Amino acid sequence: MTTTPHLHASDDPEFVRVPAVTYASIAGSGSPGTDEFYRKMALLGDVARQITGDTAPVIEIQYWYPEGSTPVEIEDFYTVNPVPSLLYRVLAAVPDTTTIEDLTTVRVHAASTADRNGDVIELHATPEQDVVQVMHHGPFSEEFATLERLGALARKRRVHRSGPHHEIHLDSFTRQTPQDRLRTILRDPVA
Repeated sequence: MTTTPHLHASDDPEFVRVPAVTYASIAGSGSPGTDEFYRKMALLGDVARQITGDTAPVIEIQYWYPEGSTPVEIEDFYTVNPVPSLLYRVLAAVPDTTTIEDLTTVRVHAASTADRNGDVIELHATPEQDVVQVMHHGPFSEEFATLERLGALARKRRVHRSGPHHEIHLDSFTRQTPQDRLRTILRDPVA
């Protein structure tokens, strides 16, 4: 199987191999869409702009439930356990050569108004891995139908989710952004 580009997905669910990626990351917990969620996205975006020079870095988020939660598959990820119990990691891709010292330095230069003393920004890496993925178009509230299609492909391929659910937000957004034109890659590592 060939490796597909990291920021690419088809409109139809697909089983592909994705490359290893290094990220700047910040952890959080609770429902997506809270003030704290958006604050952490803004902080990581400010730091990523300093590291990469990209004026609109792609923000990615990994989601999972705490240990002891009811196991979920791809299509029922958001419907079995209470969404406020989610754990998440906000991510922005950085060069593989980035160090913790680099993150500390650029964080100071970013001087983000979203920064808080308790925030821990760290490096996080994902390996080259097999995934099922699909491009979702439109509002986040309509992801359920897209995840159902993605889950159907996983069942057909006889694979199961083997890590955090991953959403790659190709378009920048805030709480006020109309969602009808947003593009989000929905990706799940599988085995």
